[in-house]
Amino acid sequence: MTEQARILEEMNERSREVFRRVVEGYLATGDPVGSRTLTRDFSEKISAATIRNVMQDLEYLGLLDSPHVSAGRIPTQQGLRMFVDGLLEVRNLDNEDRERIDATVSGKSSDVAGLLDEVGTALSGVTRGASLVLAPKREAPIKHIEFVSLAHDRALAVLVFADGHVENRIFAPPTGQTPSSMREAANFLNALAEGRTITELQTVIRREIDRRRRELDTLASVMVEKGTALWAEGEEGPERLIVRGRANLLGNEGEAAELDRIRELFDDLERKRDIADFLQLTDEGDGVRIFIGSENKLFSLSGSSLVVSPYMNADRKIVGAVGVIGPTRLNYGRIVPIVDYTAQLVGKLISDRS
Repeated sequence: MTEQARILEEMNERSREVFRRVVEGYLATGDPVGSRTLTRDFSEKISAATIRNVMQDLEYLGLLDSPHVSAGRIPTQQGLRMFVDGLLEVRNLDNEDRERIDATVSGKSSDVAGLLDEVGTALSGVTRGASLVLAPKREAPIKHIEFVSLAHDRALAVLVFADGHVENRIFAPPTGQTPSSMREAANFLNALAEGRTITELQTVIRREIDRRRRELDTLASVMVEKGTALWAEGEEGPERLIVRGRANLLGNEGEAAELDRIRELFDDLERKRDIADFLQLTDEGDGVRIFIGSENKLFSLSGSSLVVSPYMNADRKIVGAVGVIGPTRLNYGRIVPIVDYTAQLVGKLISDRS
């Protein structure tokens, strides 16, 4: 049993009721909740002084905080976590929310990127927050790889997949690279790559370079390593993370400090290279997970919360994730079923396409 679960279990009914109402009031309005407000709505006749005493006890336990002298209370990060784990009532998905998601996500996009863009738009529109969608890696088998020299310091890497998809990337080749070494590097890669996915290729390429180094020109060897690094970097790059609805967060925040935190969040998203961390947030199961404040290792400095769920392909393998990010006072009870439904919908659409 966690410390928070133990505290919740040891609370009497009155303390639990006060705590629940403070958190729910804060999540609804974003404002501190005072004792007089609770006195009006409480289920039994209790004086404001009694409620203040209970709130002081909860503050002592680290569950509530008072942002200003003589003001009401707001939940701490620890308090929000205890509420989410022990008292949160998750609603069933509203029919209206379901219909809006279904209407936006048509599934008629010609490619997965277009489909996931629809998903991000739907999530941000329904939740009025910012949505995050992690696209799956391209796992189609490779058909052909080619390097094309553009200038002494620029080259084009061309990757053709068996499903007809073609990707091109410009990069700086190793110094002294010649047309013959580029052809040798491409031939070496094609001998290993055909029929393999990028992930599979990465697992064998370095072993083969070491084993066949004598057969491979030094420049060609460097070219092979640089070329595979280019594709690996692209697979983990920020283009895999689709962000929609930023304006929703900026429009809902009035205080300068809140605006600064949100700008910091989006700066973090723009700079983020290790997007794999986002998928790792979901590695403990296939359900919805909630990360509050500093629990969120991607955006720990932003004071934000993330509600995220993975989605699976036809082989029941986790290949991506969808989520909603916003201030810690998210309406968790409503957001959780929306994220859960959207993740299941994306998994079905991805499976159908495969």
